[in-house]
Amino acid sequence: MNTTPIQPEIVQQKIIDSGLTSIGKASIREIKKLVDMIEQASGEKFIRMEMGIPGLPPAKIGVAGQIEALQKGVAALYPDIHGIAVLKNEISRFVKLFMNIDVNPEGCIPTVGSMQGGFASFLMLGRIFKERDTTLFIDPGFPVHKQQHKVLNIKYESFDVYNYRGDKLREKLESYFKKGHIHSVLYSNPNNPSWICFTEKELQIIGELANKYNIVIMEDLAYFGMDFRNDYSKPGQAPYQPSVANYTDKYILFISSSKAFSYAGERIGMMVIANNLFQSQFPDLKRFYPNDKFGYNMIFGTLYPLSSGTSHSAQYALTAILKAANDGEFNFVDEVKEYGEKAHIMKKLFTENGFKIVYDMDEDKPIADGFYFTYSYPGFTGVELLEKMIYYGISAISLDITGSDRHEGIRACTSLIQRDQFGTLEKRLKQFNEDHPITNK
Repeated sequence: MNTTPIQPEIVQQKIIDSGLTSIGKASIREIKKLVDMIEQASGEKFIRMEMGIPGLPPAKIGVAGQIEALQKGVAALYPDIHGIAVLKNEISRFVKLFMNIDVNPEGCIPTVGSMQGGFASFLMLGRIFKERDTTLFIDPGFPVHKQQHKVLNIKYESFDVYNYRGDKLREKLESYFKKGHIHSVLYSNPNNPSWICFTEKELQIIGELANKYNIVIMEDLAYFGMDFRNDYSKPGQAPYQPSVANYTDKYILFISSSKAFSYAGERIGMMVIANNLFQSQFPDLKRFYPNDKFGYNMIFGTLYPLSSGTSHSAQYALTAILKAANDGEFNFVDEVKEYGEKAHIMKKLFTENGFKIVYDMDEDKPIADGFYFTYSYPGFTGVELLEKMIYYGISAISLDITGSDRHEGIRACTSLIQRDQFGTLEKRLKQFNEDHPITNK
């Protein structure tokens, strides 16, 4: 191997020390730990693109609201399992003002990040129909959701949606639904890792088929409002954040505060349950719960034993953030546009040095520049490329662990890259290209 930005002997030794049999198939946290070890041993700073975590300061109004709550003594008190009333009201206002959907405050529940909301929902939805035992993932997706299914011993199936965009999605979904074993569907929009976004036509297809087959749709809105091709920042004004909620009344939304509000550290998210679903009765729930009411059992039968509520002070932080956004005093979308601007620059640096963007289109439109993008390099699988680029001080994750069929690809996150690192990134990509010349066969 040619001389690389990171001393090869150090990389090789730390790979051995990590115990990983394949870097390319390692989890996000395993890669982070490995890169931490290599940075410490080599003294060289990596271009860190493996972790999907905020790279911006937390919303100041949230910090102030949380400090005020702590000073008033809320740390000594258990919050209500279903969330404090002022937050539930602001969540309800938020989905009305930024999504134009009506959800009663009772169905707006703070969770320990969207991760807990997902875990609780998987647990519940796997029990609503005795004869249905499988979740369908519209992939690519967040790898930990599948890990949660494995922990819960819940079956799942998945498919990569990229070749089934537009009208093709209907036939593909129905091929699963008509078998009668699917109880729910999960996808993210904008998508982690590909950053594709469903069109209104596709959301309508999903909603219509969910109604036809009585299936619950889970919509992960971790990157709320961050399709920067449209301005979703004005409360009560179109355009609104697109959602399947416009086409079905059996849905659960997961809205994260981690990315849109840069409030990841306090582990506070929102689970929004459609009014109809919240009030629905599923007789098969009585196998596990004292009654058959979905909303009641979600709160007191599932969330309660998981964590006995969500951080009390963080609920006041989120209340302050949402109230400011709802009142038009805090433009949270403007705050995070930096991710899209950095993605535009970074994608150009990659493509100028022989790399290709893997997921590049939303039907007939180029995808947005945003929190993530995907890339490949001729002659390598994603697993091979990820391991090779570690020697060049660039870290990311392989698409193989996301349910993607594009096995040549890698997911990059823009959040932690600082603009003063662009020169280093360009230099390392140029050297990679020189060390691995592309031959046209």
